[in-house]
Amino acid sequence: MSDHLFPQNFLQKLSGSPGFNAENFTEAHQIPISPTSIRLNPFKPSTIKGDQPVPWCADGYYLDTRPSFTFDPLFHAGCYYVQEASSMFIDHILKHIQQTHSDSIKVLDLCAAPGGKSTLINSALKSNDLLVANEIIKTRVPVLSDNLNRWGTSNSIVTNNDPKDFGRLKGFFDIILVDAPCSGSGMFRKDPAAMDEWSEGNVNLCHQRQERILADVYPALKEDGYLIYSTCSYSMEENEDILDWLCTEFELESTRIPIDSEWGIVESQSTQKQAWGYRFYPDKVKGEGLFAACLQKKESSGEVSNTKYKDHQKANFKEIDLVKPYIKEPDNYYYFKINDDWLAIDREHRHSLGVLQQYFYLKKSGVRMGKLAGRDLIPDHELALSLIVNKDRFLQTELTKDQAIQYLQRADITGLDTTDKGWSLMNFEGHALGWAKLLPNRINNYYPKEIRIFSKAES
Repeated sequence: MSDHLFPQNFLQKLSGSPGFNAENFTEAHQIPISPTSIRLNPFKPSTIKGDQPVPWCADGYYLDTRPSFTFDPLFHAGCYYVQEASSMFIDHILKHIQQTHSDSIKVLDLCAAPGGKSTLINSALKSNDLLVANEIIKTRVPVLSDNLNRWGTSNSIVTNNDPKDFGRLKGFFDIILVDAPCSGSGMFRKDPAAMDEWSEGNVNLCHQRQERILADVYPALKEDGYLIYSTCSYSMEENEDILDWLCTEFELESTRIPIDSEWGIVESQSTQKQAWGYRFYPDKVKGEGLFAACLQKKESSGEVSNTKYKDHQKANFKEIDLVKPYIKEPDNYYYFKINDDWLAIDREHRHSLGVLQQYFYLKKSGVRMGKLAGRDLIPDHELALSLIVNKDRFLQTELTKDQAIQYLQRADITGLDTTDKGWSLMNFEGHALGWAKLLPNRINNYYPKEIRIFSKAES
């Protein structure tokens, strides 16, 4: 790929950008293969090993070769997430600003699908912290929910709302991540088709959209709370210029993030306000293009954190007593019902859940446990993948890799002899993949149809 294959005026527009070297940048784009990197799930330790650590993320690793993740049962069990290494820098920012928080925190990932940054945030949180992962595009919500389900935690809520809806929730969040829709130039090497979409006009449109999104969500950030802003664009209009606009329009103060010079990250400052930003170029780091920055809010929007809400649901203690034994440490959770399904969320988040239910379309809340049939629970897939399931309450069936693939394809599982009867967690290397019902002469596979492996053979 030579420089003339970049979109017209692209290199010229970047010529004044901090740390940009046209020759090295072009050379990096002539390497057709992007680095492959994964981030391990700290809550589900496994046999997965990386080949080289990602320096700015403790759980991040590069792989020397790209395996078939589709045919790795540990991927489906949620033991790791395949994520571009540069975007893992958000973990480094989080770790830095978390030092200022001693109490529990609420975090909003505003543009969250498919869930890479949401699972990253979730890994950095304690159970008494809350993650709200929002996705504005309805069709992208299921994949976000699926990825958080695989991660297994019970302290996340998925919403499907416009950024402006969050403006009503004044001062609710301690940290807001806006990984903003952008012109996508940082993905040119990984996705050359993105070049067809790039134009100066599109960069300007993205700049306007980014301003609108940030202005809409700003009131939801608490005083002294942190706004993390990121894009996968190299354009100053979408990066440093946005920082100048934020610091001019709002009471926001730039936060400098300590970085190691050996990482190859370019530290920049915006023209007017000298706000700190962090640029990732594929010729300088082992990763794709990224821009990230962090700012602290220095004014109050008013608080709704203590808003009273009406708890419409009367507790059905008889049914709650039936579902609690399916959960580890059951007294740590608040149980509630949506239609016929029972759900559980960390008890500390009961109030937040009530407030959020008033304002937003909630697509996932805590862990969906399942439905009661008489005195027994028909367990939900979310419960199988969760960290809170009481495994002692269920049968457990350990599968070989071939059997695990058959299970994930919803195919017949060969060579599995069992005399047990009832609901069983289907495990691979001790990690649950989902449910099956064991019967005397057959096994009913309850892996969800919509997320099954469609490919028939590993290529």
